[in-house]
Amino acid sequence: SKVCSKHGYKAIFFDGRGGPPARGGGKTHRFYAAQTREIANNEIQLTIQGQTITSTYGTKEQFIHNSEQLLTAGLSNNLFGKENVITASSRKLIEELSQLSFEKYDALKQHPKFIPYLEHKSTLKYYTRANIGSRPGKRGQKAKLELTDLRAISFVGSWSQLKQNVPGYYGIGTALNTLVEKGKLKDLKKLYREVPFFEALMLNSMMALSKCYFELTAYMKEDPEFGEFWELLHEEFELSKRMLLKISGFKILMQDESISRESIKIRENIVLPLLVIQQYALARIAEGEDAYKEVYEKIVTRSLYGNINASRNSA
Repeated sequence: SKVCSKHGYKAIFFDGRGGPPARGGGKTHRFYAAQTREIANNEIQLTIQGQTITSTYGTKEQFIHNSEQLLTAGLSNNLFGKENVITASSRKLIEELSQLSFEKYDALKQHPKFIPYLEHKSTLKYYTRANIGSRPGKRGQKAKLELTDLRAISFVGSWSQLKQNVPGYYGIGTALNTLVEKGKLKDLKKLYREVPFFEALMLNSMMALSKCYFELTAYMKEDPEFGEFWELLHEEFELSKRMLLKISGFKILMQDESISRESIKIRENIVLPLLVIQQYALARIAEGEDAYKEVYEKIVTRSLYGNINASRNSA
């Protein structure tokens, strides 16, 4: 925005909006309304994730409500309340958190069990068969799966099917905790309270955490190959939840969003039996169950559809 303004260009944004927060989803109105005046407010071209269209624009009432939300987001700062400002000290704090969080997440991606875990313990390779998304499940035809081969939909979706949602929050707990240990809890609470952009990011992560259910895969703790890796994921999940509650002052995740919170609870209860069946099928395939392998693989693939449709922004 600054560069365009300086050289006399009109900045227009294209927002390829994914379903879950990990792919650029979350509450669109909240995100746009959180921007400061420094961000160009000329035009935004928006794409909507396939499986969220019905729930967002499926009826006339929903269409009107959500269109109003989008159209008024850019106006809200001009019409209501005080102007959004991110001070130099707030930016510095956000940058610090960003760096710490990135380092934690990057270390996870470099972990020797990261790709094998997704390949052998998740539904990653079944996305290709399920014909979901506008692109193939992975890039290239290499026998050995590598990080650069992964596509966003199948990658984020696989964590969602595991009910672990790692890309939606992993690293936030460590980042916040590191700064709290440096005596910056008061600053973080102020940041959450006074900077809508930061609050929007944190609330997105709360949504991702709310959709986690580590009990589904708790049996993996005993796995000789992946038990330690599962514990690593679970520890960051617990830490992230604890730290977000601490800086927000909430007693429960999504405390101020009762409708969204209850909606998630209802849908998660519906898909849980399906995911238990899916986990059973994956375990039998991993054990080398040949007699019914085809049946188990079909169970995994079919359960992908059910979970994605029921969970709205899961891939």
